Amino acid sequence: MPDNKSGRIIFSPAFASLPESVYDVRMKRLFFIIFLLCFSTVYAVAQQRPLLTDDVDITPTGSIDLALGVEFTQNEKFPVSGLKGDLSKFGVIRTRVGINSNVELQVEGTLQNYLAINSFGASAIPLSTSNISSNDTGDFTISTKIKLRSETKIFPAVGLKLGFVLPNSDQSKGIGVNQINVFGKILLQKRFGKQPKGDPRANIYGNLGIGIFPAPTKLFTQNDVVLYGLAGIFRLTKRVNLATEINGRKNTRGGTVPLGTESISNFRIGSQIKVSGLRFDTAAVFGLTKFSPRTGVTFGVTYTTPSLFKPAQ
Repeated sequence: MPDNKSGRIIFSPAFASLPESVYDVRMKRLFFIIFLLCFSTVYAVAQQRPLLTDDVDITPTGSIDLALGVEFTQNEKFPVSGLKGDLSKFGVIRTRVGINSNVELQVEGTLQNYLAINSFGASAIPLSTSNISSNDTGDFTISTKIKLRSETKIFPAVGLKLGFVLPNSDQSKGIGVNQINVFGKILLQKRFGKQPKGDPRANIYGNLGIGIFPAPTKLFTQNDVVLYGLAGIFRLTKRVNLATEINGRKNTRGGTVPLGTESISNFRIGSQIKVSGLRFDTAAVFGLTKFSPRTGVTFGVTYTTPSLFKPAQ
């Protein structure tokens, strides 16, 4: 296991033990970012937030798609550390950069996770937390999405996503496992009810792939989990969409499952609202498996810049 990291402040989602000056500075930075996004005026393209399933659409060449959100979930379970509690994610970032007409670079992750601890279980690793809360930087994912085939009247669009998860988390905080995971997914997407002008009435897309997860507490052991997702975005009005999905991973190991690689699945249902070139979103989250959170809610905003650079030829 990698060495523990240190020098991080521990505080609860209620910010009970966070110095007021530090809290004020961090919150001012967050609201400043949101302020900039809210007063920009350009069209939004990507359709992903508040969903996790990947679409096949590529951000326009030279443009950057920026999404920022917050998420709150109840009864989160962390089998490696034995912690259970309510998790708050602040600064949930998704950045998509159009490299070419069919290639996109993605960076996504969470700036800070705050866990209000409800119970302690048996921990497989040494912990460095308070009795009531823990906080940590979330893991960030770097990936490339490639559009392999455009949609036709009969056949769906086809894409490929390859990436890896960086070990940004500190395992002693009990929230992350501080390891590198790699994954690959096939993406499919089909639109229905296309209009001469405006969005289609329904945009259906799905993912199927594999994730290679090293076992956090065992040497020379890994779990190859199946990654899946099925999502739909349905046009209600010119500015309002209904968004829903089932997304998760499925353990493929028989017998005892390595800690930290258990099956997880969530159902999300929410909305997207387009206002002044931005797309605001919200969704309710419902856990479907033993190790999923019980319920949750997410909020966010997405903005796509005009073309900022010309890729090298």
